[in-house]
Amino acid sequence: MERIKKNLKGLLSLISLNEMRILPAHLAFFMVLSVVPIITLIGFVASFFSISLDSIITALQNNIPKEITDLLLPFISGKGVDIGLGLSMFIVFLVASNGAHSLIVASNTLYKIKNSDYLKRRIKALFMTILLVFLFIFVVVVLAFGNNILSFILDLKIFEGISSSIYPIFVFVKWPVAYFLILFVLKIIFTVAPDHKIPSKYVNRGVQFTTLGWMIVTAIYSYYVSNFANYDIFYGGLSNVIVLMMWVYILAYILVLGIAINANIYHLEKNTSHNTSDFETK
Repeated sequence: MERIKKNLKGLLSLISLNEMRILPAHLAFFMVLSVVPIITLIGFVASFFSISLDSIITALQNNIPKEITDLLLPFISGKGVDIGLGLSMFIVFLVASNGAHSLIVASNTLYKIKNSDYLKRRIKALFMTILLVFLFIFVVVVLAFGNNILSFILDLKIFEGISSSIYPIFVFVKWPVAYFLILFVLKIIFTVAPDHKIPSKYVNRGVQFTTLGWMIVTAIYSYYVSNFANYDIFYGGLSNVIVLMMWVYILAYILVLGIAINANIYHLEKNTSHNTSDFETK
């Protein structure tokens, strides 16, 4: 009982940190922004390989709330890009990496580590942004909207004979596969974020907390999308976008809290080992 109280007290102290008040919203904004060049790239690659954009657009419209598809479709169709594709994508992605860069700086603050060279941090931020974007897209496509998207695909005539067996397998398998994939990618992000090598044992608890937190929150959001996505009482069509942004914000909050948990464990164990060494010396 005493240990539970101690852990709750420690968690409340972490939540009250300045980083937890500012960084999650900052990271959530840039996480959404970084998806734009990836979506634009998908539209460009589809047109380059003569893949019908209509099928992609139809799949989105049938399985994702209308207000969200209305925001995404201009980028898929290429109407949202007025300057050179490569240059515009690079600029947006560079700006979007500000979220990962803030995560690096915050990690250094939490771990009480001195910031390294600015250029090295920016390069690392780009690498972390790529990981975060593809992880976020995986969570959206597989966990949040996976059931709806697969149902649409399996309704096509070419899958008529096997659709009844594939869907239940996907529903059963997607969560354990997602758990290990998210765990693996987050462990990389949590390990490389600080500008100092942190032993693997100090990141495990925060990674597990973040992975489970992401999966629980995404399961709730997926249930909302499947059952209440058009249930607009207070905000009309805007409610789906608000719920989407709230979901992304909670994901970002859990991510930052996971790093804070790791940093707290790191300092507690360092202080314990330091005190033990002093006692043995005396």
